[in-house]
Amino acid sequence: MIFNSVTYILFLFLAVLLYWVLPLRIGRLMLFTGSLVFYGFWRWEFIPLLLIAAIVDYWCSIQIDKREEQKSRLRFLIFSLIINLGILFYFKYLLFFTTNVVWALNVFGCKIDIPHLDIILPLGISFYTFETISYTVDVYRRQIKPERNFLTYATFLVYFPHLIAGPVLRASEILPQLKIKKAFNNEFIIEGIKRVIQGLFLKVVLADNIAQYVNEGFALNPSALSAIDVLTLAFMFGLQIYFDFSAYSHIAIGSAKMMGINFPENFNFPYAASSFREFWKRWHISLSSWIRDYLYLPIMKTKVVSDGATGIGNVLSDNQPKRNRNVALFLTWSIMGLWHGANWTFIFWGIYHASFVFIERMINKFRKKSEASNWVKSFLSWGIVIPIAMLSWIPFRAANMGVVWKMYGKLFHIKEYSFLGMKENIYIVCALLFFLTTLMYLYKTYFSSKIQRVILLPSLVRISAYTVMIILVFCFLRPISQFIYFQF
Repeated sequence: MIFNSVTYILFLFLAVLLYWVLPLRIGRLMLFTGSLVFYGFWRWEFIPLLLIAAIVDYWCSIQIDKREEQKSRLRFLIFSLIINLGILFYFKYLLFFTTNVVWALNVFGCKIDIPHLDIILPLGISFYTFETISYTVDVYRRQIKPERNFLTYATFLVYFPHLIAGPVLRASEILPQLKIKKAFNNEFIIEGIKRVIQGLFLKVVLADNIAQYVNEGFALNPSALSAIDVLTLAFMFGLQIYFDFSAYSHIAIGSAKMMGINFPENFNFPYAASSFREFWKRWHISLSSWIRDYLYLPIMKTKVVSDGATGIGNVLSDNQPKRNRNVALFLTWSIMGLWHGANWTFIFWGIYHASFVFIERMINKFRKKSEASNWVKSFLSWGIVIPIAMLSWIPFRAANMGVVWKMYGKLFHIKEYSFLGMKENIYIVCALLFFLTTLMYLYKTYFSSKIQRVILLPSLVRISAYTVMIILVFCFLRPISQFIYFQF
């Protein structure tokens, strides 16, 4: 069952209705079973994997909490990690690993054949694996207490709005909301519906239509593309994946909101960033913060402590040697790239971003104070950062590294800027969409509050906007059009 379908809308309507009508405990049971049904619409035989993850981490977290001896606590944490990462490795990385090992052995003259592996990647496995890991690690760090009610914990893990593609949630954010049912408020439904409509518009009207241009462009032989074509495709896919993934986040946040459950925001106009660090504070925020707290900081051997309110880790000390920071930077980004997909293109994508974050650190270290105003510096930085960030989407979308090198190679030859290899309208569409995205950021940031002082106008504009969005969604709705991040 996918979000951009009539089936999901009917399912969501029924789930919300039952949640508010039923008592808390029965409602929680309904969410648990309903989420399994939601997942089972894809393939029911992978439901046991979800339950195994829930059972293992539920039990391990309680065992960790019971014990005071550090070695004993660590053993249960390691057991949990082995089970979770072992399952993830088998389904997502075994084929990639064996293929590369066989290739390496063949290079050195050791011929070996392996049986064909036909492994289906379970939907959402990367996301729910990260969530189970963070839960057990938080208990191990004594940042949260383990949940003793299995149904409550399992409901957190399989809760259908975030199950397939996030946001990557922390137990400390959601478990308290599942234990106490809020009093019904019309605003929950109104705000939730608005977010769902926004998400459907971004997915069905924008992302899916951009996909046609992107697919046509990447289907061409790289030799037929110009440097301008490469830049245009980078921007077009950057816009497609942004609209597509933020659409999913909008629908997930809106679906949970209709039940009075608040998810953290996952996107905040990333293409308005004027630095790579800022970009990753705006893009896929839940994953970026997860990587920071559970990968980057531990690799740096930096301790984190609970903030006392949410239980989410904060940096205790950041005085680490530069070598540790740089090793952690490149290792973290390589793993983050591999998390997105079992392909060298994704690993390269991670190293690409790590390299520019590293360069940015070096520049900031030696940068002198400029007499130029802050907005001028931000604008100039934005003009440099965004094209580089957009070009990072080439390896994210390309089939293999051979295509990546050929497309990047176009950018370093002057003659490749002298012609256009694609249909003329793709350049116009790309420029228009990027301009409108920038305009929307400026409106939200600088003009929205001023316009809202006029009471009647914003209400009429919002009603008209949502009416148009609903009409366009029904006009462009396709039978099957999955979200890009479903493959991760």
